[in-house]
Amino acid sequence: MRRTQRVAVMRAVRNCLLSGCLLAALVANAATPEAAKQRDGQHDFDWDIGSWQVHMRRLLHPLTGSTTWVEYDGTDVVRKVWSGRANLGEVELDGPAGHLELLTLRLYNPESHQWSMNISSSAAGVLSPPAVGRFEGARGEFFEQEDYNGRNILVRFEVSVLTPTMCRFEQAFSSDGGTTWELNLIVNETLVEDARPKMR
Repeated sequence: MRRTQRVAVMRAVRNCLLSGCLLAALVANAATPEAAKQRDGQHDFDWDIGSWQVHMRRLLHPLTGSTTWVEYDGTDVVRKVWSGRANLGEVELDGPAGHLELLTLRLYNPESHQWSMNISSSAAGVLSPPAVGRFEGARGEFFEQEDYNGRNILVRFEVSVLTPTMCRFEQAFSSDGGTTWELNLIVNETLVEDARPKMR
């Protein structure tokens, strides 16, 4: 490879990293390109429609070396929107650290075959940056990039459908570009009332 070509390649790699292509690569690698092209995932969250009992553990001070966790219990009511291509979840939780009211919004993009996951709290009143990704079988992986306490970090959400009536959500932060991850949120949910259409 000539020197001018090497310089061009290095410049392209640098620009890619600076423009957030690393995040795009992480999202793209959540499933094979063939699966992304062929598979219609617009019903990937149908299992989540209904009312759930929630137990949440949250790391109180992520990325500080802290090992102090707080716990909450409550409910999550998820409603289907646009025939399943979107859904809204209303979460209410209580624990020693206080009362939480959260709103989750998930949207399916039929062109990219990916879902975006957004969240807001009644205290903040604004949606978080969307975490984007897809499901492979019973596991979904979603990534976003955001500023956290003055640091640029990657955020990873993992969704696991454990059984038809049990699921788990986990969130982790990375401050080194995805080399290492610190788990800071674990949510276990149990289905209380199934609002999915019954098969005949």
